[in-house]
Amino acid sequence: MYRTHTCGELRLNNAGQKVTLAGWVQKIRKMGGMSFIDLRDRYGITQLVVDESASHDLNATAEKLGREYVIQATGVVAERTSKNSKIPTGDIEIKLSEINLLNASQTPPFTIEDETDGGEEIRAKYRYLDLRRGPLKKALELRHKMAQETRKYLDGIGFIEVETPVLIKSTPEGARDFVVPSRMNPGEFYALPQSPQTFKQLLMVAGYDKYFQIVRCFRDEDLRADRQPEFTQIDCEMSFVEREDVLNTFEGTIKALFKNVLGLEMNEQFPRISYADAMKYYGSDKPDIRFGMKIAEIKHLTGGKDFAVFDSAEYVGAICVEGAASYTRKQIDEITEWVKRPQVGAKGLVYIRLAEDGIKSSVDKFYSPEDLTAIANVVGAKNGDLILILAGDKKRTQDAMGTLRIEMGNRLGLRKSDHYAPLWVYDFPLLEWDEETQRFYAMHHPFTSPKPEDMDKFYSSNKEDIAQVCANAYDFVLNGTEIGGGSIRIHDSGVQKRMFEVLGFGSEEAEYKFGFIINAFKFGAPPHGGIAFGFDRFCALFGGQETIRDYIAFPKNNAGRDVMLDAPSVIDAAQMDELFLKSTVSK
Repeated sequence: MYRTHTCGELRLNNAGQKVTLAGWVQKIRKMGGMSFIDLRDRYGITQLVVDESASHDLNATAEKLGREYVIQATGVVAERTSKNSKIPTGDIEIKLSEINLLNASQTPPFTIEDETDGGEEIRAKYRYLDLRRGPLKKALELRHKMAQETRKYLDGIGFIEVETPVLIKSTPEGARDFVVPSRMNPGEFYALPQSPQTFKQLLMVAGYDKYFQIVRCFRDEDLRADRQPEFTQIDCEMSFVEREDVLNTFEGTIKALFKNVLGLEMNEQFPRISYADAMKYYGSDKPDIRFGMKIAEIKHLTGGKDFAVFDSAEYVGAICVEGAASYTRKQIDEITEWVKRPQVGAKGLVYIRLAEDGIKSSVDKFYSPEDLTAIANVVGAKNGDLILILAGDKKRTQDAMGTLRIEMGNRLGLRKSDHYAPLWVYDFPLLEWDEETQRFYAMHHPFTSPKPEDMDKFYSSNKEDIAQVCANAYDFVLNGTEIGGGSIRIHDSGVQKRMFEVLGFGSEEAEYKFGFIINAFKFGAPPHGGIAFGFDRFCALFGGQETIRDYIAFPKNNAGRDVMLDAPSVIDAAQMDELFLKSTVSK
């Protein structure tokens, strides 16, 4: 037996017991003739003591130890003279009688401590060492807990977990597919699934009316902090449901996770907002409602004053930044330069300051105090507040206003990671028109049903009518991050064919790519709908972080590379030949 207890288990009530622990040497301290060794495993840290009375062999073994050596240690549990309240085992120590060296270690390239001296790149290269640190251990434990609680809750309300294929047909409508060459079928390729969408709908056709899967998915997309080329979804589907049934079911799932993982009771129904109102008031389809600062459209108050910027603008929007009238001109100039960055896209910024000595603005020569006061009243500003205004094309300016609102929330400390603000967003546009390709694309995916009341527009030959069709779709948003998205699906083969027509698919192309699901709908497909949650993002937000990497055991970097494995990599000529491949890239 390598150990009788873990390094996080022993307490004062174990005093006097002879125990054996095994783990990694975290730290060694010498004090006179005594050695103190912090021994670490997944469960915690326990202090080991080699005192003056220890044998020569024991002292000699202790002298050889270094950081991250793997050892087995036997001794008697004793009460510590100098207690450590920062760790659960801080009241005890082990008076050692034996140390068995199980494996030596090279000096690690960074310190294996919560606050490490290792940069991101070096820690990624030695990810297996980074995973020994406390913060990553807690992150993976949280992920495990969330997965288990998800399964427990969904199983308890009648869902069945079904695995779906990983090698599927490529249907590149949306993100790019990762493709896999088939040796047995020369010149043909599998794709890795971007989601199990069609399979879960086929399971509904098959009669499995409550399905879920915690599933790995793959998308060949540009990366960022909350996106990886391979990621995990909580994927769910239900039959004989309308939108309310789906929202209520999965709101219950989310509340169970908050309660059982974080200990937070959420008794109120989650707020709901339409896509149109989300864009109008927050400039985003994933609003962060932890703070106010709603956007107000003020175009009707700004025209006819000979200020060309506002007069020529399609849209003029404003936010009230509470208590920010004290901002200096230098601070406002810095915000003005910030909104001009390409990532924001505004051409400039106008401000109104409501100070003790009156109302002031960067456009005083065009607008009277009465004009400025009217704007202040619309945005709900009071003395001590600062109003920030952007103008221009409606869509771009709303987006910029939303980005500015988030930035001001960050600067004022209003986006606290331990405060949770869930939200449902619904009634998204079904389609978006692309000028470059002169065709419609599905906003969600081509299996999303139009809202029943928009079906006449969906079948219209008028492009403007089709553009106004709302999807019977919904997103779950948490703290300004989209965590889940879903919809009521098309279950009628005729409606599905019409969707492919609107998307510009010819009948042969639609049959080639999606004939299997169109035909399945002819065999009694029930009304159905579902949702998929981004599990990695969910875990990160529950852990109070915005980046998902710490919540994935072996993540990729921003270039999509695994620097630990040095992947992707070139394969040898024999493999290329076997797969009937030829590279046009010289290495």
